[in-house]
Amino acid sequence: MAKQLIKHGQLVDDRWQALALADGATDGDAAALPIPAGQVIIPAPVWLAQRDALCSRADAGDIAVSLAPTFRVEDIAQDVQRFAMIAVEFPKFIDGRGYSTARLLRERYAYRGELRAVGNIGRDQLFYLKRVGFDAFLIPPGQDAAAALQSLNDFPEVYQGAVDQPLPLFRRRTA
Repeated sequence: MAKQLIKHGQLVDDRWQALALADGATDGDAAALPIPAGQVIIPAPVWLAQRDALCSRADAGDIAVSLAPTFRVEDIAQDVQRFAMIAVEFPKFIDGRGYSTARLLRERYAYRGELRAVGNIGRDQLFYLKRVGFDAFLIPPGQDAAAALQSLNDFPEVYQGAVDQPLPLFRRRTA
C-alpha cells in the first residue's frame, strides 16, 4: 500500500525511505546501521553515531532525521539546518511531546525545512499539528487521507498566536 502523505496542503507521493533501529538497540547498533544512498530518514541516534561520515557523503542533502518522543532536540540543535526534513514520531495518540518538539524546532532553532508528523496521528490532530509548525503529515494506513486533508481547514480563523500565525486575532484586526 502506498504511503499517504499530506505536504503543504496537498496529497503527494512520499519518496523518502525510513530506517529504524530495533527495540533495545545500543549505540553500537546505531554506529553499525548501513545507510543506503538516496533520500533516507534515519533515527537521531544513528545521526549522532555516524555524523562525520554522513556529513561527508556526496548526497548529504538527502539525509533526514527521525526524532522519537524521548529524544532531546538540543542534542542535534547544531545540525538541524543540515536536514532537508525532520520527522517527529507520535507512537501513541495520547503522546503530545511531539507538539513541543515541533515548536522548539521552529521557534528556538529556526528550522525552516520540512517538518513531518509520523505515527499515530489522526484527522482531528492535524489542524493543531499545523499550528505548532508541522507542514507534512504521514497518514497511517487505514485512514482516509482526503478527509484528513480537509481537516486542515476545519477552523477558518484562530484566536491565539502560534507558529503558523504569530499574531493573535485582536492584533490582526487592529493592523
